[in-house]
Amino acid sequence: MKKITKCVIPAAWMWTRFLPATKALPKEMFPIIDKPVMQMLVEEAISAGCTDIIIVTWRSKRAIEDHFDSNPELEDRLDKSGKFSYLNIVKDLNTMANIVYVRQPYPRGDWEAILRTKNLIWDEPFLVLFWDDLIDGEKSGALQLVEAYNELHTPVIATVDVEDKNVSDYWIIEYSSENNETFKVDKFLEKPKPTETTSRKWVIWKYVLTPDIFDYLEKSTSGKNDWEIRLADAFELMRKEKNIYWLDIKWLRHDTWSKIGFLKAVVHYAMKRDDLKDEFVDYLKTLDLK
Repeated sequence: MKKITKCVIPAAWMWTRFLPATKALPKEMFPIIDKPVMQMLVEEAISAGCTDIIIVTWRSKRAIEDHFDSNPELEDRLDKSGKFSYLNIVKDLNTMANIVYVRQPYPRGDWEAILRTKNLIWDEPFLVLFWDDLIDGEKSGALQLVEAYNELHTPVIATVDVEDKNVSDYWIIEYSSENNETFKVDKFLEKPKPTETTSRKWVIWKYVLTPDIFDYLEKSTSGKNDWEIRLADAFELMRKEKNIYWLDIKWLRHDTWSKIGFLKAVVHYAMKRDDLKDEFVDYLKTLDLK
């Protein structure tokens, strides 16, 4: 069985939800205090054993490439000023993994972002991490998925439980066939009404996929408008011919897709920082929240 060493991170969305901030700065580069979300995703992939990171970008995302590149002028200034701890942080960014970039000419969605990595993935299973979800716990979400794949040898999709009010926000899966902590997917439902399914398993943006996903992606594009195709369309085609499993991700999940979710993530990670927590708590106590 081939080990998972490659991770695809699609990052070619426009992010109108966070305008005007995203007019010039990629949403994936918004910092959780002092570390961009994109760096946290790369670190998550590395925690699961990935050595090669493929980031799918487009023309407004150069800041992502610059972040993981060397910066001789900055490094020289930090060295001369004796700021060696910061120097090490900066230098580590361009050595943490083998990071390559694939350009997506138009932000056509998750299906095309994945399909554009086909010639880099070849015949290997691979991890996919999107920008939205951060998992804080004993094991990263990526590591939990890879461990499940190593047992099942078949695609594994990350899920979380959602409340009734959120069922219609994205894809819900119906399932059966319990296998320890993983379950076989019986059906993918796109944004169903809470009354249309009893399942409350919400697909989040983390997967382990096998290389045959590219065949299903190409099949799902046949006769359809490119802008309407979703990765889940390919999942549904795959499910009819082979088993796909889902795994409930443990520990605390932060959804940075929404403004409130992003704020909660910043507060959560600030409260874990010894250099910030006490002063931050003191500040919060001074707020008049009436």
